[in-house]
Amino acid sequence: MSKKIKELLPEYSVKMLSAATIIAIVLIFYFVISKAMPVIKASGFGLLTKTGFDQQIREGFASSADDPMLTFGMLAPIIGTLLSTLLALLAAGVLAIGAAAVICEMAPRGLATVLTAIVRLLASIPSVVFGLIGVIAVVPLVEKLFITVDMQIDYLEFFQMTGRNMLSSAIVLTFMIVPTIISLSIDAIRAVPNSRREIGYAFGMSRFRVIWKIVLPSARSGIVAGMILGAGRGIGESIAVSMVCGGTAYIPNILHGFAAMLSPILPLSSAIINKSEAMSSPAVESALFACGAILLLMGAILSALARLIERRMRRRAGYAD
Repeated sequence: MSKKIKELLPEYSVKMLSAATIIAIVLIFYFVISKAMPVIKASGFGLLTKTGFDQQIREGFASSADDPMLTFGMLAPIIGTLLSTLLALLAAGVLAIGAAAVICEMAPRGLATVLTAIVRLLASIPSVVFGLIGVIAVVPLVEKLFITVDMQIDYLEFFQMTGRNMLSSAIVLTFMIVPTIISLSIDAIRAVPNSRREIGYAFGMSRFRVIWKIVLPSARSGIVAGMILGAGRGIGESIAVSMVCGGTAYIPNILHGFAAMLSPILPLSSAIINKSEAMSSPAVESALFACGAILLLMGAILSALARLIERRMRRRAGYAD
């Protein structure tokens, strides 16, 4: 093998693998969207704006193959997905940034090494384990702390109030995504040059002010990347959330106050799991693939958002695109 071929082989290998990856992604999108197309065509824009998903699944399953019921409204699963993920992301962001700052800036070197290893281990725990913990610990705790018999009676006309609700889903999701955000935040904070910290100390700033005013702003690109990655995992999580969400496509009513947090929800990924036993019906199969298509769209939006945020931050830092 000539020297030129040896030099070009790694380059062309990487290009071929990249092309294969892009082709695989395109095929996945094509397969999911083609399966979802009957429901998308029949429902139109109402797929994103109308409700009644639970009843429509039952009607679709009962309909015949010659005359399938293909009109679905997925507003409730979409809102359930966004609300549970947003709540989890807010809680996980606060916990993760604080934990990463303590590990990198305050903890002794030996303790920081141990804590970092524990965090990375937590990030590799299978989601079903979090779901089991949610069923055994989170659901009973939420029911004991927040739900009373009087509340169950008051809201019985709206939904059945149990420990399986949006709050439990958000708590489980929080502990699922927080290790990922901590890991990326740790890497971002450790990448901040020590010279910036020394400038702060030279001006008489306390350790907390150096962290708050210098370190965290300098590491925000990596922190934001971790938040977006955590949001992506939260949106796509199915097993753990389906075990604690309540399994009902209900839109929480903010007029109910805190009780809205205790209402059952059915995120898109959980809908695919919970309703999969009805996929023998072509209508239900297409509807669940429509859920998958919406999830793919959300993932693509998050990826584009991450890229946009990265470019803006690089411009602010004075780097060229």
